[in-house]
Amino acid sequence: MTGFTIHTIETAPQSAQPILLNAKKTMGSIPNLIATLAESPQLLKAYTELHQLFTETSFDKEELTVVWQTINVEHECHYCVPAHTLIAHSMKVDPVVIEALRNNDELPTPKLQALKDFTLSLTRKRGNVSEEELQAFYQAGYEHKQVLEIILGLSQKVISNYVNRVAKTPVDPMFQKFSWTK
Repeated sequence: MTGFTIHTIETAPQSAQPILLNAKKTMGSIPNLIATLAESPQLLKAYTELHQLFTETSFDKEELTVVWQTINVEHECHYCVPAHTLIAHSMKVDPVVIEALRNNDELPTPKLQALKDFTLSLTRKRGNVSEEELQAFYQAGYEHKQVLEIILGLSQKVISNYVNRVAKTPVDPMFQKFSWTK
């Protein structure tokens, strides 16, 4: 037991309460990750704002999912892989893409595979990618903008993946049917 609190609206610091209320309104309940992040209203705000900003990038729903799940799987996040599986299904992402990402298999298109490969390299090498890796990413049809947008998505995922690992965040019932282990 790590001792991290899974907050309710009533137990959360006052400045975190509006975000928890919004989560309950939009999702029907407060996911355990959001409830755990509420301990630090600043981190909760950063996470939710990064999430919103990342969804506003040039990536489509499949590309967003590729970035999120590639990082989640690489970080072995017991919470985020199932959560983003449900999110991907709700976004109507191709189930072949969803399962390939969860199982670390080849993706169905060369462009999505290039996105996965570059995201994985960026994550593993902490940004120290080679010129060859950049060129392969650009040749797949991406630009400098998407390199920066992956870094935005990675920033969001570092928050959630690391918090879930440290806090041992329990997987919510709504995500449990998509439970995952490496």
